[in-house]
Amino acid sequence: MTRSAERHVLQFCHGYDGPFLDCARQYASLFVGRGYRVTTVFLTGAADAEVAAGCASDEVLFMERSSKSIRGLKLGAIADLRKIVASRNFSFCIAHRFKPIYIALLGSRLPVIGVHHAFGDYQRCSRKLFARIFRQRLSLLGVSDAVRDDIRRCLPNWSPSRIQTLYNRIDIDALQASQLDAVEARQELGLSANAWIVGNVGRLHPDKDQATLLRGFALALPGLPENSQLAIMGSGRLESDLKALALELGIGERVLFLGQVAQGRRYFRAFDVFALSSDHEPFGMVLLEAMAAGVPLLATACGGASEVVEGVGILFPLGDAEHMAQGLKHLAAMEPKQRLQCAELMLDRLRERFSDQAVRDAFWRLPSVTDLTARG
Repeated sequence: MTRSAERHVLQFCHGYDGPFLDCARQYASLFVGRGYRVTTVFLTGAADAEVAAGCASDEVLFMERSSKSIRGLKLGAIADLRKIVASRNFSFCIAHRFKPIYIALLGSRLPVIGVHHAFGDYQRCSRKLFARIFRQRLSLLGVSDAVRDDIRRCLPNWSPSRIQTLYNRIDIDALQASQLDAVEARQELGLSANAWIVGNVGRLHPDKDQATLLRGFALALPGLPENSQLAIMGSGRLESDLKALALELGIGERVLFLGQVAQGRRYFRAFDVFALSSDHEPFGMVLLEAMAAGVPLLATACGGASEVVEGVGILFPLGDAEHMAQGLKHLAAMEPKQRLQCAELMLDRLRERFSDQAVRDAFWRLPSVTDLTARG
């Protein structure tokens, strides 16, 4: 193959499920107007024209590897990546999650910026050793200060400048344009037009701790508007347990399990309040989506969620249903003028810290990036 003379950036993603397609778009958009062509490669997942169109990349490639084929040494995927790298003039690679980082370092000689979206990625001794072996070519990003600090604790001998934060972000205008108004959103979701609705979006999984959400809602209910409901958007293995808990708490008729909703971010204006009870959320994209919709926030004061919500919403201790209930009652008592001021405050926070433009500016100031671009 003939190598292109243009400068290229390789973005290597594990897959495009859930929020990771938008993560690919987020990182590709960093290079707009910078003189680079972005090639995004997905390790898993079938080739999909709609996915390719959503990546904001100049080129999208699908390895179509199965989960089984990327266990162990991942030799087939490494060979595939070597062919891709040999045909293009890549300056460096951005790899999301550990397996793509591993394959990128073994399948190329490129500098790699590894992006981590979860806690605990370097707790294993084998991963610590791997990072140490490749530390000359590897720099790391966490999607929040909480994730960054977790990595720094696991890799104490690394320079802090090699482990930085780059927040997840949204295209504010595009997201707001896609969000239905409150009336339409409630119609689509089958929600009452007159109810006061607490919304929650996430997998029905222990990490999301919807059990505390149910308990907090039950405790708050006597102090909430008479027609209050809790709407939970998502599916998962705890569905039957959570439904049983709602019945046990005497709120079964007040809790609506909406199941998995495609493009759930479009419906956030259906909610009067958005509540996130997650156990150490690495970041919480749903919080940004609720902020864009102008919905007041209530979230646990841990993980990356506190970095998003602090100063613009209410935080409560993890697993503390009583404090959560107090937060719900406080938000229910807000006057329309206060809600408007809250929405304006959240929009300012989005623009200053979590917009595409704000994070693009932050990316090009990162020590690892300025070092790479200085090399040519």
